[in-house]
Amino acid sequence: MRTSEDPEQMVREQYTTTTPGTSLERPKNEYVYKIGIYGWRKRCLYLFVLLLLIILVVNFALTIWILKVMWFSPTGMGHLRVTKEGLRLEGESEFLFPLYAKEIHSRVDSSLLLQSTHNVTVNARNSNGEVTGRLNVGPKMVEFHGQQFQINSKDGKPLFTVDENEVVIGTDKLRVTGPEGALFEHSVETPLVKAEAFKQLRLESPTRSLSMDAPRGINIKAQAGNIEALSQMDIKLHSSDGVLLLDAETVRLPKLPEGARGGAGISQGLYEICVCPDGKLYLSVAGVGSTCQEYSRVCQ
Repeated sequence: MRTSEDPEQMVREQYTTTTPGTSLERPKNEYVYKIGIYGWRKRCLYLFVLLLLIILVVNFALTIWILKVMWFSPTGMGHLRVTKEGLRLEGESEFLFPLYAKEIHSRVDSSLLLQSTHNVTVNARNSNGEVTGRLNVGPKMVEFHGQQFQINSKDGKPLFTVDENEVVIGTDKLRVTGPEGALFEHSVETPLVKAEAFKQLRLESPTRSLSMDAPRGINIKAQAGNIEALSQMDIKLHSSDGVLLLDAETVRLPKLPEGARGGAGISQGLYEICVCPDGKLYLSVAGVGSTCQEYSRVCQ
């Protein structure tokens, strides 16, 4: 009696033949299942993978080309360099939009050039964003808008200052090189008016009067020439509190009218200029002879 059988032995018995010369027909497989991607799907997959590889290679080449053209480097891009002090630009640079910077410096061995096809405008704003100062450099005019405009020397000395009240020139000498000189529509206050060396100084008022006032005196001096005062009408030398001093070896009045010899007591409307011992001048009615008295009441 067989109680148990080995499974491997049972499997072997199923594949043994009965007798030599005879064979057993195996059952045919009616359904066959293939595992994988075949046909047009496989070709599309390979084509898609190939397309991705081409795009990857093109992107990598374009990236390298952009890095080379734009001059990318660890310190910056192109002419732009990033330093500890800020940004540094080499050569010419063009900005299409507003530039905001705290300070702009040029190279040590070159100047700073700001160039535009229309104008260059520099604005200064306060904490509220309002424009407090504006410098506009145009093709025909340079304009400045602000409360005060000042030009200083390299040591900080103010050379030229303009505000709503006055214009201050801080240089030691103001030099006007125009052939017509300087034209002032109103009064001028200055301690000294001096011509250039070997040039003539001319103060002229073509249609009005010329007035010179000084609280302590007016000094007109010509070291190598003459002093001429020309007027269409009268020339008046007036001293409100003091004397008029003519200090010279000879005082000449060449165009004074001379009276003709006439009868006694006839003055003919003429006067004689008399001089006191102290140099004081006074007029005396002209006569046949001199009417000047050494001890006149005017001289006392």
